[in-house]
Amino acid sequence: MSALFLALALLATDPEPAVAVAPAAAAAPVEDAIDMTYPAGAPHDDYGLVAWCYGALSGYLELHDQMIPEVSRIEAAFQRPGATLAGDMAVYDDMQKASLGNIKLFAKAMEAAERASLRPINARGAAAVRSGRATWAGADTLPTRQVAQEWMGWALPNRCTVTAQALEARARLMGTAFKVNDDPPPATDAVAPIDPTPVVAPSDQTSPASPPT
Repeated sequence: MSALFLALALLATDPEPAVAVAPAAAAAPVEDAIDMTYPAGAPHDDYGLVAWCYGALSGYLELHDQMIPEVSRIEAAFQRPGATLAGDMAVYDDMQKASLGNIKLFAKAMEAAERASLRPINARGAAAVRSGRATWAGADTLPTRQVAQEWMGWALPNRCTVTAQALEARARLMGTAFKVNDDPPPATDAVAPIDPTPVVAPSDQTSPASPPT
């Protein structure tokens, strides 16, 4: 018997065991998609949403100095093993810097849309700003610890910055061809403010409310 036929015969009588192949999904878990849902009570048109985000974020920023002492106390009382208070508080400094950048982004996007729109839309923007600020209504009447806990856990919705960037770019690119829905579909979610407080909203067609300092 030739060497070739001998090798074939051995393969036929003693096959190699089959190797199990794991499904691709098991080998590489799929990461969770970024949450792009609309915030509760926010308008669903781009301009209205950005104005709402401006209001909500401005309310968050205005509470910063008032909340930080209580936040520091809470962080110290529930210190994680191996962590430092300075390290934990640095997170809030980073959030403050990011929030100041985002509030400027929202103001620029609103201004670009207001300049490009053929119809006055700043009144609708002012209403959306007030609605966003109502997220923090009652902060001056509730216990400081309760407000601080809410403040610590609050995060700007992901849809806010993405929409603001797209709105500004579209308004600047299209110029007078830019259109804004005058009657956007009402949001299905509702916000039940504790105690709405008045807010100074954008007063003219080209300048949204100034960011808090």
